Amino acid sequence: MNKNVQVGSRPVKKRSVMLRLGIFVFAVFMVIKMGQLQVELIQKRDRLEAAKQQLETTELKVKELQNLLENGTESDFIERVARERLGYVYSDEEVYTDISGK
Repeated sequence: MNKNVQVGSRPVKKRSVMLRLGIFVFAVFMVIKMGQLQVELIQKRDRLEAAKQQLETTELKVKELQNLLENGTESDFIERVARERLGYVYSDEEVYTDISGK
């Protein structure tokens, strides 16, 4: 069998089955690799977002501690945190809630 096909005045070789198979395998490999890279990118973006949130939380803690150093003692700080975050009040203290929404 002749592998050359005559087109016009010059012979054209039929493409090799191995070449086609090689190109197909390479294309499949690239598609799989791109999928893996996409998954890795998503994971790294999630880690970056978590790190940004942790940084923000740490910066808030630092600001609170700096405020404590500048504005008062530790007992003042503890009292303020207990009132603001935990809603604590003194036993003889009366608390009124404004329900008007203003």
